[in-house]
Amino acid sequence: MNLTTGTVDGVAIVRVGETRLMYPLLSEFADAVTTLIKSGERKVLIDLAPVVYVDSASIGCLMDLYRQSNAAGITMKLSGVQKRVATMLTMTGAQQFIEVHRDEQSALDAFGE
Repeated sequence: MNLTTGTVDGVAIVRVGETRLMYPLLSEFADAVTTLIKSGERKVLIDLAPVVYVDSASIGCLMDLYRQSNAAGITMKLSGVQKRVATMLTMTGAQQFIEVHRDEQSALDAFGE
């Protein structure tokens, strides 16, 4: 899976480099985010900028990661969510829980507020 992690202004960022986030890729994706959660990061941003398609397993995975981060007192946000992905998040109700920002910079700014 094309995935990178880094830190900007105290925010751990997971950048997904795939256009489709689907079941076969979720294990590596979830492991990367879970590692950040367990390492004690307080702010986690998942950048989905290139992702144009997610399946139901991906939505479930994002919700599970949200629950894990929330239980650990970690703030998790999404950035770069494309229209089709945003529609899926809205249709499933995930967007009511996970904060979504149009781009990485606006999400980073929101962490500072």
